[in-house]
Amino acid sequence: MALKFDIKTMPQSTKRIIAFVPTIIIAALFIVLVYMPRNKEIKALDSQIGGLEDEISKSQFKASKLQILKDENAKLKARLKELSEQLPEEKEVSGLLRQLSDLGLKSGLTIISWRPEAKKENPNGIYYEIPVRVEMSGSYHNLGVFFSQISRLKRIVNMSDIRLGGAKAERGATIVSISFTATTFSAVTEGEKKAGKG
Repeated sequence: MALKFDIKTMPQSTKRIIAFVPTIIIAALFIVLVYMPRNKEIKALDSQIGGLEDEISKSQFKASKLQILKDENAKLKARLKELSEQLPEEKEVSGLLRQLSDLGLKSGLTIISWRPEAKKENPNGIYYEIPVRVEMSGSYHNLGVFFSQISRLKRIVNMSDIRLGGAKAERGATIVSISFTATTFSAVTEGEKKAGKG
């Protein structure tokens, strides 16, 4: 038995439902097949975008600090160079000692003896102490000039165990015998540090 539908005889509400059903089916298929997969993809992309935006903001923050860090690095390098001039390597110390001897002569002092002593490594292992026992003679004024010139050197030189004695008058000036220990310092090189550890 065959069913026959005559749309003309159907009530108006049924006609509306039949007309609306294909729209609902198409909308349901669109939601299930297109919208929902795309929505998941959009959420995944949104989370990736959020992560990338965080990364970009961190990178921008780091980039803004880069110039400050470069400037600070340049200042530290300049300071290191300045400090390395004060603490020369051992090969440069002989030149410094020669310079001290020349300053003594230019100051009008007479050098009687100049005896380098054994270098001593500081307990922290960063530098050596290089003492030189010096005996001179000259006037108080010349000694003051000598010490003043030493204080203007870029290199570190400590004067210790200073002794004055044997004052005598010569050519209108009081000449004294002077003895002291001039200690300069040299940096322990990286090779020496490694050899010491080995």
